[in-house]
Amino acid sequence: MQKAQDFTKVMQDMAAKFPFDQKAFQDSFKSSAALGEKVAKVALEAAEKSSEISAKWTKETLSKVGALTKVKEEPADYTKAVSDFAAAAAEMAAENLAAFAEVAKKAQMETVELMLAAGKDLSEDAAAAVKKAQAEVTSVAKKAAAAASVK
Repeated sequence: MQKAQDFTKVMQDMAAKFPFDQKAFQDSFKSSAALGEKVAKVALEAAEKSSEISAKWTKETLSKVGALTKVKEEPADYTKAVSDFAAAAAEMAAENLAAFAEVAKKAQMETVELMLAAGKDLSEDAAAAVKKAQAEVTSVAKKAAAAASVK
């Protein structure tokens, strides 16, 4: 039976060969988690508001259906009741769809603001990392030049 090769040592050696800034990784993870939390908050607020609109719309519709189902004296009254219900339903639909649109618009604006802020933070972090890497490379190059001139 063939034994599976243990790659633990290989992976440790490979990781040791590559420079890795643990703090930068942790900061990146924290930033990402904070952004995720903010985006989730926006989504949950939008879902909660949408749920409230849906519940209100349902309640209003059911109250209108209750009026529609009452016994009428004349056959023409049934036609009028259905017509009134259709008009009320159309009006409620327009109002509630506008409310849903406002919720979506607010969520979209908040998400765009979060993404712009995250992009700004990311570009600042990237600029700082590039500046640090440039300083390290310059330092190493100077050391190498000094070592070469000594020989």
